[in-house]
Amino acid sequence: MGVCRGFWRKIERTEDEAGESLQQVADAIGTSKAHIWELEMGKNKNPGADSLNKLADHFKVSVGYLVGEDPKAPDQKPEVVAMFRQLKKLSDKDRETISAMMKC
Repeated sequence: MGVCRGFWRKIERTEDEAGESLQQVADAIGTSKAHIWELEMGKNKNPGADSLNKLADHFKVSVGYLVGEDPKAPDQKPEVVAMFRQLKKLSDKDRETISAMMKC
């Protein structure tokens, strides 16, 4: 699962709001401080689902929020939310086509 550019900022912001250090977050989710640092710095662009779930649980946010796929997130623009709703109505084939176009 790839993560969006804002992922690392969200982790850092959420961490700051919780008043936790990298080591405290690492200890809480059972990983190394280096791994958390790599996530924050964008060195690890594809964290595992287990890490994402543990981070989301720890910070009490959704995995969708962390990876930028949460249309209910407060930082989402209304036009993006509207596009998301419209995408849900499309067939799988149409969504695949749009996804391929976005990767170009």
